Amino acid sequence: MTEASSNDLWGLIQSKLRDKGIDMEALSCCAPDTSCLKVVCLPIGLGQSLEELGQEVRDQVVMVRVDEDTRRKLDAWVASGAVKSRSEAAALFIREGLKVRASELDKLGEAIQGVEEAKERLRKKARDVFGEQEGDAEGSG
Repeated sequence: MTEASSNDLWGLIQSKLRDKGIDMEALSCCAPDTSCLKVVCLPIGLGQSLEELGQEVRDQVVMVRVDEDTRRKLDAWVASGAVKSRSEAAALFIREGLKVRASELDKLGEAIQGVEEAKERLRKKARDVFGEQEGDAEGSG
């Protein structure tokens, strides 16, 4: 993107915001034409997902290691005020990623269910052939 096209884009954004009653210069805490103002744009639906996330109990802990660039991006979201913490940002993006891949994950879930059913048929067949041994009824095998 050239500087001219980015200026045109910024002008368009400011115009649209003014049409909605938002004066970016009035919101700025520094001199006009400086880059101290950070604008956070949320894709349609992401704001709603963030709101939904805030209404749900997040009591399941998932430890994840990320690279430095990903951590910086999560920190930028926190600094922007769009999310409260790295954890909230990560939870939001995990949720959104799962939505994007929902059809593939549904197919995978069906395949896993098929594997579990096959394992149960195998266990039943083994019990029929070898007889149920002590501890097998508890599923220790």
